[in-house]
Amino acid sequence: MARRPRLCVAVFVCVAAVALLLDQITKLWALSALSDGRSYRVIDGLLSFTLVRNPGASLGLGSGFTWVISVLAMVACVVIVVLGLRTTSKAWAAALGCAFAGALGNLVDRVSYADGFLNGKVVDFINYGWSVGNVADIFLTIAGVGIVVMILLNVPFADESSESSESSESTESSEQEGKVR
Repeated sequence: MARRPRLCVAVFVCVAAVALLLDQITKLWALSALSDGRSYRVIDGLLSFTLVRNPGASLGLGSGFTWVISVLAMVACVVIVVLGLRTTSKAWAAALGCAFAGALGNLVDRVSYADGFLNGKVVDFINYGWSVGNVADIFLTIAGVGIVVMILLNVPFADESSESSESSESTESSEQEGKVR
């Protein structure tokens, strides 16, 4: 069996860990510094820090279905980990690490601040004027843009040599199973 490059797994884990840590630290700051309703202007009219507890997804959509969003986030996290462990591309590993950290960062909020079954609210505090988000959302956006760019540029998800060796190994094992029967 072809071994996954350890470097790609390390990139995935490191990017995810750093991004998740940044997300959680900034949310703790927002909870302590902005809980009294205070708002900090960063760029007048464009950017401020304001604490909002968001039960929904992006732009508050799906607020009545928080548990569904939580379950979808769990599924997304599992799928992203599987993809992160399968890629042989450092660029894909980094993008998937960002996606995993973003999805997990918001899921941690939904579980940590739940009043019932997976109906917690996400800590949002970066107010863009038209939307309020958090660092996890920034990493999800970076991942989305990165993945689209890699698809447009035809960046391979896995080396052809590892794909062909995996497919030849599965063919060989199928042939061996057929001989045994």
